Amino acid sequence: MEIENDLYKAGYRYIACIDEVGRGCLAGDVVACAVIMPPDEIIEWVKDSKKLSHKKREELYDRILDKAIAVGIGQVDSKVIDEINIKESTRMAMKLAVLNLKTKDGRKIVPDYLLIDAENIPLNIPQMSIIKGDDKVYGISCASIIAKVYRDRLCINWGEIYKEYNIGKNKGYGTREHREAIRKFGPSPIHRMTFLKKILKDNK
Repeated sequence: MEIENDLYKAGYRYIACIDEVGRGCLAGDVVACAVIMPPDEIIEWVKDSKKLSHKKREELYDRILDKAIAVGIGQVDSKVIDEINIKESTRMAMKLAVLNLKTKDGRKIVPDYLLIDAENIPLNIPQMSIIKGDDKVYGISCASIIAKVYRDRLCINWGEIYKEYNIGKNKGYGTREHREAIRKFGPSPIHRMTFLKKILKDNK
């Protein structure tokens, strides 16, 4: 909380922390979360979502949503990712997450500072990009957990629709099983064609 505390002391009130998930996947949306956490209450066990078990992430997801001042989700689908590339799509998802920040009762919140995991967002709000922010900044860790659980649930839904690829299990990442399914069945409507060039080329 050191960075956040310095910003609170400097007079900032609503500090939004932002992270994304799904950047390296072969299928599905890239998802970002922006979250504003209260300055005076820390949830135990919160850390980078990649370092938590599925069960722990689910438990913390509910606790973070319960304590958060405001939460926003942004997502960009595979079609847009193919059109504008994954970096720009990630920044777009992060921007949407910030613009979608709302309280539990639906009140829109405009943050006055952004702490972002290793990115810059095209918004006219003071911001800081922090390398490995999901490991160093409490609020970004919270955002990483929300984004991860939210996207994992999307993957379960996609897996029910496109059963051949087992997306509910691999979460859209390029596991051997997933790559072999793409070679066998071809890409689905949610696959990122720009990510599949080598796999499809090898199949010819």
